[in-house]
Amino acid sequence: MDGEALEEALNSVMFKHKCMLFENILTSPEIIDAVEHMEIRDGDVILVTYPKSGTVWTQQILSLIFNEGHRNGTEESKTVDIMPWIELKINSEDFTSRPSPRLFTSHLPYYLTPRDLKFRTGKIIYVCRNPKDALVSFYHFYKMKSNIKCTIHWETFIEFFVSGKVACGSWFDHVRGWYTHKEDFNILFVTYEEMKKDLRSAVKKICTFVGVNLDEKEIDTVVEKATFRNMKHDPLSNYTFVPKEHLDKSKGDFLRKGIVGDWKNIMTVAQSEKFDKVYKEKMGDLPIKFLWDLNEENAS
Repeated sequence: MDGEALEEALNSVMFKHKCMLFENILTSPEIIDAVEHMEIRDGDVILVTYPKSGTVWTQQILSLIFNEGHRNGTEESKTVDIMPWIELKINSEDFTSRPSPRLFTSHLPYYLTPRDLKFRTGKIIYVCRNPKDALVSFYHFYKMKSNIKCTIHWETFIEFFVSGKVACGSWFDHVRGWYTHKEDFNILFVTYEEMKKDLRSAVKKICTFVGVNLDEKEIDTVVEKATFRNMKHDPLSNYTFVPKEHLDKSKGDFLRKGIVGDWKNIMTVAQSEKFDKVYKEKMGDLPIKFLWDLNEENAS
């Protein structure tokens, strides 16, 4: 019964287009189709993630890198304005009028992104997070959604996440699709866990990829302003500006914990083992290695 209620609630707020689920309050088939024809410039950088995989965090890092720690007049700008979403109707601006280098954000699968990217024009930074933590974060996010008019039970949500019945579809398909087609793009893969483990090294890696040279002091500034603690209390980057008709912030924070291994606080042993089996079936042939807990020495 829980599953039927949740499926009915989700079906009322989402639509399926080209094998992907989208929220009807945020976009439309016409907007998504238009993305394919978006002109990409050589200097463009597009951050791509599956939801709840470090999107806001990496938006902050990139905006700090390109705007020298926000010392050039962007310190009062929302991160979402500095790095708008290419497939959402949040902003009505004309992207062509934005000066280069342009920064964008997307949750799209590889086959729905601008076709210019497949000519290795522009740069893509793909951030992925271990699926257990992404699942937990997505679950808490869904409980905040104002347009979901039913109780969301953890056990039911696991099944919906695994089967891809949530916004942006299957985590497995999203990550696998981008990884197996990486040769088609100019792309850098970064994991949420490596960013948590050594943010400074991750910032340097991103700087090298996007061709921005920062001195050590500037890198210090980026690292400090991009810590979870600072972002959580920064109204320009913590998405507290999302209207209440979208998110009920009395039920939680958009930026919740920002840790690795939180899945251990909610997943039972049986649920974890069942998830591991699915993960092995769907991702076992890929060389991607995730860190499931920062206290563990070895990734698995």
